[in-house]
Amino acid sequence: MNTSSHPSSGSSPAAGLDTTRDRLWDALLEGDEYAAVQAARSALDAGLAAEALLLDVLAPVQRRIGDAWAGNRITVAQEHTATNISDRVVAALALHFAGRRGLGDRSGRTADRRLTVACVSGEWHALPARLLAEVLKLRGRQVDFLGAHVPTPHLISHLHRTGADAVALSASLAVRLPTVHTTVNACRSAGVPVLAGGAAFGRDGRYAGMLGALWADDARGAAGLLEGDLPRPDPAAVGQPADELPHLEDQEYTLVTRSAAQLVQHTLGALEDRVPAMKTYTERQRQYTAEDVAYIVDFLATALYVDDAALFTDFLSWTADVLAVRDVAPDVLFPALDVIGGQLKDFPRATGVLNRAEETLTAHLDGTPPGP
Repeated sequence: MNTSSHPSSGSSPAAGLDTTRDRLWDALLEGDEYAAVQAARSALDAGLAAEALLLDVLAPVQRRIGDAWAGNRITVAQEHTATNISDRVVAALALHFAGRRGLGDRSGRTADRRLTVACVSGEWHALPARLLAEVLKLRGRQVDFLGAHVPTPHLISHLHRTGADAVALSASLAVRLPTVHTTVNACRSAGVPVLAGGAAFGRDGRYAGMLGALWADDARGAAGLLEGDLPRPDPAAVGQPADELPHLEDQEYTLVTRSAAQLVQHTLGALEDRVPAMKTYTERQRQYTAEDVAYIVDFLATALYVDDAALFTDFLSWTADVLAVRDVAPDVLFPALDVIGGQLKDFPRATGVLNRAEETLTAHLDGTPPGP
C-alpha cells in the first residue's frame, strides 16, 4: 500500500488536516473555485473521511474567513467570494458522495427518519446548516435542506407535507431570536421537535432552551441527537411568547421595536452635533454609520426580548473591536448609547441594559474586567 499520498503520512493526523486546511484557505483567498474543489477531492482520495473533510477542514476554514473579515484583513468582497466558493465546494462534494453513501462513519444505515434543516426567516448564513444536512445524508438519513431565509409559514407547510420527524433550525445573529421563538412555537404546535444551532443562541446555547428548543453546540452533536428519537412536543402545551417569557408583559421590547426607525433617525441627527467629524462623512460613511446604529437598536431590543444584558454588552464589545481595526475610534459608541438612552429614559429595563453596556464598554476599552 502506498501511503505517501495520505494527508497524515510522515506526520501526525493533525498536521495532515492543517495541510488540507491551508490548501483550501489559499484557494478561497485567491477566489479559485477549481483549486478549492481539487483540494477537497484530493484530501478524500488520500483517505480523509468525508465527514472530517466537511467539519474539520471546511468549517474551521470558513470560520477563519469570518475572523479575517472582522479583523479587517480581507475585504467584504473577498469574504463573500470565499463563502460562495465554500458553498460550491460542498455542492461538488455532495455530487461526489451521491453514489457513495458508505463514506460516512455510519455506512449502511437506512433513511428511516425524515429530517428538515433550515435557516430561520431573515437568516442568510446558510453554510453551517448545509454542512449539517450533508453530514446527516452521509449518515444515511433522508434530509430536506431548505436553505437560507425560510419564512415560518412555508416551513410549517413543509413539515406537514413531508411528515418530518424533527427540524434543525440555524441562526447566526442574535437579532433573529424573536423570530426563532415564533418559529419554534409553530413547529412545536405542529408536534415536531426542534433542535437549534448557531452563534445566535449564545456560547452555551442558553437562548435555545429559553425559547423551547433543544441545543447542540456543533454539527456532530446535532447529527447525533437527530439520529435518536427526540421527544415530541405536546401542541396543547405551547403558549404565547409572553406566557414563556413573562418579562415581555412590560411591553418594552414591543415599543422599542415599533419605534426603531425613529430611534435610529433621531440618534443619527443628534450624533452630528456630538461628533463633529460626522459633518465631513462621505455618503458611504453615513450609510455605514446608519447601519451600525440600527444594529445597536436591534441588539438592544433583542436583549430586552430575552431579558439578558450580556447579549447587548457582548455585541457592543465586538463592535468596538471591529471599529478599532477599521481605524474608527470606538469611543463614538458612547454618545450613541447616551442619545438612545435619552429617548428610552422611561423604560427601566432598557435603561438598565444601556447603563450596563456603558460600564462594560469602558472596562473593555481600558482592558480591565467589568464589575459584577
